[in-house]
Amino acid sequence: MKALQRLLRPARVVRAHCDGPCGVYDPAAARIAAEAVLSMEKKIAALPAGDPASEHTRARFILIKEQQAEICKRELDILWHDYFKPEHLEKYPQLHDLFWKAAKLCSKNKHENDPANGQALLDAIKEIHDIFWATKGRSDVPFYLANP
Repeated sequence: MKALQRLLRPARVVRAHCDGPCGVYDPAAARIAAEAVLSMEKKIAALPAGDPASEHTRARFILIKEQQAEICKRELDILWHDYFKPEHLEKYPQLHDLFWKAAKLCSKNKHENDPANGQALLDAIKEIHDIFWATKGRSDVPFYLANP
């Protein structure tokens, strides 16, 4: 058994302070997912109510919206837990509340069909984007909107 354990054990143990190399973090992935959520919210709202022909389309849009909201929540979680540090929270004390609000908006977008929720999520991510880039000493990184 010990021979098998030695054979299967890693040749080297590598330790890192985060899940990935420094510098790979960016709120853009959360923004893209939130834009998809907002787009689906708008498409759902534009579908005719009670039209049996559009019910399949509505179901597909809802599924996409829910998947993208979950992706957005995961991306926000990665930023919050892996990128932001105590010194960021000292400088930006609203960070905890901002991330909490954004995560709750992801869930709200999964449960409800209202473009206002999608816009609120995008607005929260814009605030996170601005703080993220400020922590890197940059204020010149634009926050693009695919569906202005």
